[in-house]
Amino acid sequence: MRRFLPSLVCLLLATTACGGGGGGSSGQADPIKVGLIVSLTGNYTPLGSEDKKAVELAVEQVNAQGGLLGRKVELVTRDDKTAPDQGIVAYNQIKGEIDALIGPVFSNSALAVEPLAQRDKMPYLSLAPAQEQVEPIKSYIFVTPALSSMYAERYLQYIQAEGIRTIAVAWDSKSAYSVSGHESMVELAPKYGVTIAVDEPYETTTSDFSAMFTHVRDSRAEALVFWGSGAPGVTAAKQYVASGLKTPLFLTASQASKLWLEPMGAQAEGMTVQSAIGVVGDHLPEGKQKQVIDQMAGPYEQKHGYPPPQFAQDGYSASLLLFEAVRKANSTDKTKVQQALESMDLITPNGRFRYSATDHSGLSPEFISVNTVKNGRFVPTEWAKEQLTKTVNAQG
Repeated sequence: MRRFLPSLVCLLLATTACGGGGGGSSGQADPIKVGLIVSLTGNYTPLGSEDKKAVELAVEQVNAQGGLLGRKVELVTRDDKTAPDQGIVAYNQIKGEIDALIGPVFSNSALAVEPLAQRDKMPYLSLAPAQEQVEPIKSYIFVTPALSSMYAERYLQYIQAEGIRTIAVAWDSKSAYSVSGHESMVELAPKYGVTIAVDEPYETTTSDFSAMFTHVRDSRAEALVFWGSGAPGVTAAKQYVASGLKTPLFLTASQASKLWLEPMGAQAEGMTVQSAIGVVGDHLPEGKQKQVIDQMAGPYEQKHGYPPPQFAQDGYSASLLLFEAVRKANSTDKTKVQQALESMDLITPNGRFRYSATDHSGLSPEFISVNTVKNGRFVPTEWAKEQLTKTVNAQG
């Protein structure tokens, strides 16, 4: 027994000492900690909860494959309560224990957290599409959804292809996402030969859109583009149907989920809604893009009982980007991870990201789909299907 005890002590010491692995970990049992700040209460709860489910799935999958650098990945999740000040509180609670940050989905919260992450040199993959996050570039801040300007440009491309020359635009003056989208649409409209006949701001708390529909009806607008997230997307779409307005309603990707489809029910049929390419993966040709989408979509639907919506695509894509950056850096050193992100070229459910020192959004409008609602599902328009097929085939 005396001979065994020293051997046991040596074994324990060796086990403690040998776990350094990649990135200077203190041991194999020491997890890589990823911060996740999303809205789990408040107006953006439906969005944040889907991001959380997707990030959790990505973590489960990577851990099932042995983790990263021989270490497990652990999520440290906080709720920003759909409030910028609470996003700051959440970040300050976890900044000392995490290796990188994902979230928030609420643009106003994302913009509040951004300067803190940059100050702390924290690799930060935002789930919000507001333009201001990456213009100008901040070295540690990266965006995962397509930017508002890309959604604006993709709609204008579609509008031009449909022969529409005059539109109405409604936008939430209290949402950074909506404001950015509106500004980009105003700026880019002349490039596509489009005139904005009605420019209608509203607020997130607006509950009556009847005046807006009257203004559109009295104008020359051939389509109404509605920029909004959360509850206003459902409220405005329902009132649009009740108003009898014949001008087609175009909704942005914030409505590309069952969280909009279910309350709309049959009233959603025939409406036009943008989405990330991953939302319409079933309609894509075989190839690398579809393989990555299926890697997420099948397990997600099996786990939750419905296909992954827009917000889930964002969360899963952010996870893949971060995991690949850690692998490329062979470290959790924040500067090395940041440098790895800046040289990233990766296909995700949101499309192919090509981050660089001068581009921290990484995507282009070609990975956005313009869909119609058919039988309660998002189906690419013929124009979008043709465009997406070209994009996917180009990837191989």
